[in-house]
Amino acid sequence: MSLTKRDKERQLRELTQIVTGIRLFNKECGKGGEGIDNLPSILNEAIPSATMNIENELNSTRLFISRYTALIERQNAELLEEPEPDMLRQAVINCRQHEAFLKVLLNDVVVATDQVNTLERDLRSVLIQLQNTIQSKTAVPTNQVYPKFISLAKIWTGFQDEMVLLSVISNIQANLEPFTRSHKEVLQDSILQPLLTGLILRTDEERIAETSGLEGRVEHAPHFKNLEFLFPETTRNFAQLPLQYKGFCGFSIAVHDRLLLPGNPLVGVLRYKDHFFCFTSKEAAVKFAADPDRYIAHIAEAAKKSPELIQLLELHMQFSTITPYGKSAEPGHMIEKPLTKRDSGIQTEVHPIESNIDPDYEWNEWEMRRKAIKVSKSEDQDYS
Repeated sequence: MSLTKRDKERQLRELTQIVTGIRLFNKECGKGGEGIDNLPSILNEAIPSATMNIENELNSTRLFISRYTALIERQNAELLEEPEPDMLRQAVINCRQHEAFLKVLLNDVVVATDQVNTLERDLRSVLIQLQNTIQSKTAVPTNQVYPKFISLAKIWTGFQDEMVLLSVISNIQANLEPFTRSHKEVLQDSILQPLLTGLILRTDEERIAETSGLEGRVEHAPHFKNLEFLFPETTRNFAQLPLQYKGFCGFSIAVHDRLLLPGNPLVGVLRYKDHFFCFTSKEAAVKFAADPDRYIAHIAEAAKKSPELIQLLELHMQFSTITPYGKSAEPGHMIEKPLTKRDSGIQTEVHPIESNIDPDYEWNEWEMRRKAIKVSKSEDQDYS
């Protein structure tokens, strides 16, 4: 009886899985399985190494962020022009992008770690079941062992997938490095070290810790009657709130020209038009709450100068009807596309092909014969 192509492929896959499971079981028993790598052992060595590489790169990037941010704050306070302020801001944005990518990669490695641990537990469980089923028997019914061999092969395929994933993560990390090289070449240590003298470098965690006390919280005031500030003790699932601008302070972005500082939700999360904003301090929160629309517009203007902020801060909805920065009539200002709407109707043509009516057309066969005989007689008279 002939099988369909799909059934043949299914049978081949099952056969391959059974053979793979048998070889893996023999390898565990020390009776075969030559050439099969010990993937669990390799993964247990590769995952910590990948995690350490990403964490080292992440710490290095955060050090650059601390340096550049401290210099920008010093320039804002002392009105300095060296190094070029716009260059420093672009460097901070570049580092923040790199940091965001590295966080994603690190999270993927953590998920891979959990998956490998689960696969190892499943592998040990299936091998124990097979050993208890087979033991020293010379023959075992196929319906008892084949499903377990197939499960063993699927688990091994999972190990192979994790190996591929780790390889992809390592390649992505290596490919990100050229995109961070520009600010390192321009803002070299020989230039920055004299400027950093006397400055205190603070990490994001240290900045947040400075405003995490009760004295750093926003106090409700009469002029906030149409606005709402959320706090952990009064809001369910406070930690899962979808913060605008990826958790960066909107006030700092607008007032300090694209300066990306992490907001502290413990200061108070402003709820405005079903969006949630966090800030670096209660002073920033109060000023932003006084006129949110103006600051939101300033942030959009800032993103026109640095389009990479649209992706980094997730401003896609805000830019859905805005022309590109280069096509603006006045450089530095947004031009919104007009939303034109009108009602219209359309009727399908009854005769889409142009008609051609021949007045001399004749469909009657006998009439055509009569005309032919008449023409023939007329020609005979002419010749006579």
